[in-house]
Amino acid sequence: MTIHATVRPQSAGAFAVLYAQVQQFYAHQMQLLDLGECERWAATFTQDATFDVPTLPEPVTGRAALATATGRTAAQLAASGTRHRHLVGMFDVVEQPDGTVGVRSYAIVYASQIGGASQVHRVCVCDDVLVRVDGELQVATRRVTRDDLA
Repeated sequence: MTIHATVRPQSAGAFAVLYAQVQQFYAHQMQLLDLGECERWAATFTQDATFDVPTLPEPVTGRAALATATGRTAAQLAASGTRHRHLVGMFDVVEQPDGTVGVRSYAIVYASQIGGASQVHRVCVCDDVLVRVDGELQVATRRVTRDDLA
C-alpha cells in the first residue's frame, strides 16, 4: 500500500493551530471515555453522529445511544475490576473544502486489572469526520477497524 501526502491549501500556521486543536480534542475525549463519563463523552459527538465499531452488530447513531452503549461497557469494566486507557495518536488531519476535518488515527487500548497487570487489549485505526458546532470540534462519524479483525 502506498501512502500519498495530501496537499494542504491552508498556511502552515493555520494547519498547526488546527492540528493542536485536534490533538487536544482527542486527549479530552479519550479521558472522558476512560473515566466512564459517558454523557460528557457522548456530548463530543454531534446529535446525529454515527459510531461504527466491529464489536457491535450495527453502528450506533445519536448521542443518547452512544451514552447508553458506553455506559454498559463502563459498568461491565467496573464490575470486573478492569480499567481501560485509550492512547490515540499518529493523527493524519485533512481539512476538507466543505469545512469538515478528516482525521485518521491509531488507537491502542490498554486493559489493566486493578491491582494487577496491564496489557494491550486492542490496536485500532479510527477514521473520523469532525465538524465545528458553535466553534467546538465534534465527531460526526467514526469508523473503527481493529488490526486483529482485518
